[in-house]
Amino acid sequence: MQTLYLLVPIAPLIGALAAGLFGRYIGTIWSHRVTISLVFVSLIASFIIFLDVLEGNVYNGTVYTWLVTGDTRFEIGFLIDQLSATMMVVVSLVSLMVHIYTIGYMHGDPGYQRFFSYISLFTFSMMMLVMSNNFLQLFFGWEAVGLVSYLLIGFWYTRPTAIYANLKAFLVNRVGDFGFLLGIALVLMYFGSLDYATVFEQAPDIVAETIEVVPGASWLVITVICILLFIGAMGKSAQFPLHVWLPDSMEGPTPISALIHAATMVTAGIFMVARMSPLFELSDVALSTILVVGGITTLFMALVAVVQNDIKRVVAYSTLSQLGYMTVALGASAYSAAIFHLMTHAFFKAVLFLGAGSVIIAMHHEQNMEKMGGLKKYMPITYWTMFIAALASAGVPGFSGFFSKDAIIEAVGFADIPGVSFAYFCVLATVFVTALYTFRLLFMTFHGKPRMDEHTKEHLQESPWVVTLPLVILAIPTVAAGWFIGPIVFGDYFNNVIYVLPEHDAIEKLGAEFTGIGGMMVHALSTAPFWLSVGGIFTAWYLYTVRTDIPGKIKAVSGPIYTLLDRKYYIDELYSWLFAGGTRALGTVLWKFGDTKIIDGFMVNGSAKLVAWTAALVKRFQTGYIYHYAFTMIVGIFAILTLWLY
Repeated sequence: MQTLYLLVPIAPLIGALAAGLFGRYIGTIWSHRVTISLVFVSLIASFIIFLDVLEGNVYNGTVYTWLVTGDTRFEIGFLIDQLSATMMVVVSLVSLMVHIYTIGYMHGDPGYQRFFSYISLFTFSMMMLVMSNNFLQLFFGWEAVGLVSYLLIGFWYTRPTAIYANLKAFLVNRVGDFGFLLGIALVLMYFGSLDYATVFEQAPDIVAETIEVVPGASWLVITVICILLFIGAMGKSAQFPLHVWLPDSMEGPTPISALIHAATMVTAGIFMVARMSPLFELSDVALSTILVVGGITTLFMALVAVVQNDIKRVVAYSTLSQLGYMTVALGASAYSAAIFHLMTHAFFKAVLFLGAGSVIIAMHHEQNMEKMGGLKKYMPITYWTMFIAALASAGVPGFSGFFSKDAIIEAVGFADIPGVSFAYFCVLATVFVTALYTFRLLFMTFHGKPRMDEHTKEHLQESPWVVTLPLVILAIPTVAAGWFIGPIVFGDYFNNVIYVLPEHDAIEKLGAEFTGIGGMMVHALSTAPFWLSVGGIFTAWYLYTVRTDIPGKIKAVSGPIYTLLDRKYYIDELYSWLFAGGTRALGTVLWKFGDTKIIDGFMVNGSAKLVAWTAALVKRFQTGYIYHYAFTMIVGIFAILTLWLY
């Protein structure tokens, strides 16, 4: 079985090397054949491992020791349990579908082989992250997905917007990663080890220890560690205020948008916090911070999605909002619900992104929904798969998103952590907004009168099978994945994997009322989330199919509110002015005063002037007259004797 553990990450790595180093020799066809085959191997191995874990076989061991210094060992190792096995299956399945989809979407692109190399390398990086059993390997996978995302977002490097977007993603993630690295450093400082099992075992022993982050202000060490680790999660999982990179990442090709936003990079922070539950459970301050940050991200990013007209950006802001749901669940100690929503979200969000890409192909790379409409009859497969995904995203009973989202909302209602009331309001209000923007996308794109030019309309047709097949396959778990909520969320699936203090266990309280998926759906009909979802869908239908004149009137009347949402709360402008502008201003000051005045003016030119002045002074004594030299010698002897006597 250990050979299979190695095969899961190594197979896509081999594919990445083959397509990246030898792509020009093996050609485009063999580049995608090799990478897809090896990701398929990784999926099969992951599924076999998953079945083995279900039988109770878990593994925690070292593959090899990289470095030893003193008593500290830096190792590469695997932790295979229910959490990692679930992530392995989800990541490899979505990655395989994206690989197949890429054949159609990237056909004819000059960087075809390079793209396949990148997405396979991305899969390898994410596998190393979720399979890690220590902080060193976790950090390796963490940084590797960041690096490959930089390459993928800026894949079309001739576009200035793509270069700006990948630089922005890289820099914002470095902010989060700096906090993450400090958290890992504190773990090593206080626990003397980077191994998960050792750290988790010793965590209760340092609960009372304090550290002065600022002189005179003592903080609990465990709180500081958890908040620093969560800052890393805020960067990777795009939580407010480190969310600004994710919408701009739409500059990359659509397949990577689906891979990054559905199952890999943005879920890394959610996975990490769930894995670190034995630490986070010891700090109510950290949990409250997570609750509030998640609540803000959930609601405020959903509101921005309502005013977006770029089809990919609507789905991008939807991702931000759904990640906020997962984060709120983590803060409410409902880790199993967060991971379950991560899983269901991976499927329906992949369908939405890949479906958006299918539309973009048909529209000759037009992404503005205001120039679409009436595509349903031309693209039935794309429409119906996206319709299923929209129902799941809106939380309609019976679809996967309903079960995971409702579990989170109900768990937050049962939680008793400071900040939970604010978070509950946010997740509840977002149900309406999610249904509104999701079906707004669907109605503007597929219903109503066609709004494209005649040339585009004449050439409209369904995408090729390599595009539609992944949509159909992913639509199946989009419907059915939620049916497993019983054993995964309320059962013993995550026993001995996720740790929750009894006083924090909202899932246990919620589980006492769980009567099966049928009972959950029936109960939902009398709850606020269901009617908010129905209200959002009806509102979208009325505004974008019946009274299409009303959205324009609302836009005109709302004025500043619409502008605020359209400009994304001016956060990009704030960062541009404060950080980018501040850095440029500081650089100008250092250049004009530090470099020009101090270094060049005082040190370089000043030392030259001092030497010249000294030379001019000494020159006065070099006259050639003996009595001048004798006078100088007498003065010198007098000075020496004075110093010697006193």
